Amino acid sequence: MPNGRLILLRHGETEWSLSGQHTGRSDIPLTADGEARARALVPVMATFHPAQVRCSPLSRARTTCAAAGLTPTAIDDDLLEWDYGAYEGQTTAQIRERLGDAGWTIWNGTIPPGEHSPGEQPEDVARRASRVIERCAPDIDAGRDCVLVAHGHLLRILTATWLGLPAVDGRLWALDAGAVSVLGFERTQRVISAWNLPAPAVPR
Repeated sequence: MPNGRLILLRHGETEWSLSGQHTGRSDIPLTADGEARARALVPVMATFHPAQVRCSPLSRARTTCAAAGLTPTAIDDDLLEWDYGAYEGQTTAQIRERLGDAGWTIWNGTIPPGEHSPGEQPEDVARRASRVIERCAPDIDAGRDCVLVAHGHLLRILTATWLGLPAVDGRLWALDAGAVSVLGFERTQRVISAWNLPAPAVPR
């Protein structure tokens, strides 16, 4: 029997994804366009018949999940976005100016704790991603698909984890708001089967 797949759906556009602000645990809603593009994914997601639909508890993921025609089988705290600690809500340009480091990225620095959260390092996020993959493993091994509705950095780190790579290698894959990706197998090798597929165009 062939192995199943992980279908990744990043939540739709928010005001902070537009502005480039790091959006970890802040519960920022979708824009009207983000919700419309999620609705446009209904025929795409209907081509899958998942055994599990696991969704982040944050409203931008849950709204995307519902708009795309999916019903969660589990709300999974391990699918929460990376906890950016003191960098929450700031853009890369703002953080670089604050640190005096023109080469800083979220992938190459230490995340300091914030006022309301401890912050996470990439390896912390990878541990959560590993637990999600483990929960899906019985269905994948039985040839069934699982859908994960979550966040950009979390899903990129989950992909690195799927491939057996370090968490920071998630930097190598851009993932747009509202995009669909597929993780699967070539024979027994874990692979990226499709990546960053956009929602169908929304009529204006």
